[in-house]
Formats: sequence, C-alpha cells, structure tokens
Amino acid sequence: MVDVGEKDVTRRTAMAEGRVRMSGEAFDLVRNQAIKKGDVLGVAKVAGIQAAKRTAELIPLCHPLPLDYIEVDVMLEEALPGVRVTAVVRVESRTGVEMEALTAVSVACLTVYDMVKAVDRAMRIEGIRVLEKTGGRSGEWRDAAVNPYEEV
Repeated sequence: MVDVGEKDVTRRTAMAEGRVRMSGEAFDLVRNQAIKKGDVLGVAKVAGIQAAKRTAELIPLCHPLPLDYIEVDVMLEEALPGVRVTAVVRVESRTGVEMEALTAVSVACLTVYDMVKAVDRAMRIEGIRVLEKTGGRSGEWRDAAVNPYEEV
C-alpha cells in the first residue's frame, strides 16, 4: 500500500456510474417487479452500499476507510433499455474514495445481472467509470467528456 501518513485529512468524495443493458423483455420484467429473485433495484442498491464498505477487502492495495456517506441509486433507463447505477461516497481521510464508488457501482451492476440472468444472459455491463472526485492534494476533478446528469 502507498504510505498516506503525511497527507492531510480532508473531506473527499467520489461519484461513479455504470449501466446494465438488457432486452426489452427483461426491462419490462424488472420494471413490473416480476423477476423471480425479487426487487432487482432494491437489492442492487443494498449490494452496492455493502460493496463500498468492503472495498479494502476486495482490492488488495486499497486502504480501509471509515466511510461517512454512501448513496447508491439504481434507476431504470428506458432508452438503454436497462439500469443505470450511480454511487456517491464521502469520507474525511488521507486518501480518496474513487475505488469505493467504483466498487459500489460494479457490485450493484453485477447484482442486476445475477437477478435477471435467467431471462437475459446477453445483458451487458458497461460504462463503469469515475465521474467526479473532490478533496485531497489534486482538488476537484470532473470527467469533462460527459455531464453525469444527462440522459444516455
């Protein structure tokens, strides 16, 4: 692991996103809560939150962080068709939370896939990336290529 002992403790945030594209049939079943495994969006949200808290256990060189805030949104996107996942993570620490936000999004997307795969094995998980981060020496950064709030 990198030595962060000399860094200042600052408020750090990160926002990430990802998408799961699926067939129209699968999308309709998710929208109508007709997937046999249950509430896809609700379970994926909880999975993403749990994943953010366990990032240091999953990614070998990540520092364990006492997270202050995790928000995971799992939303239907008819234009895909599919599900868009966003995660915002915040901490007061010596290192950033980009990996926690990415892990939350990744596991939420994997959970959607797991719950819907009986209907559509051709689903695609795509576009997992950091949209913005704040805090630390490097300050604020935002993906200039995309507005994270625009429709796909």
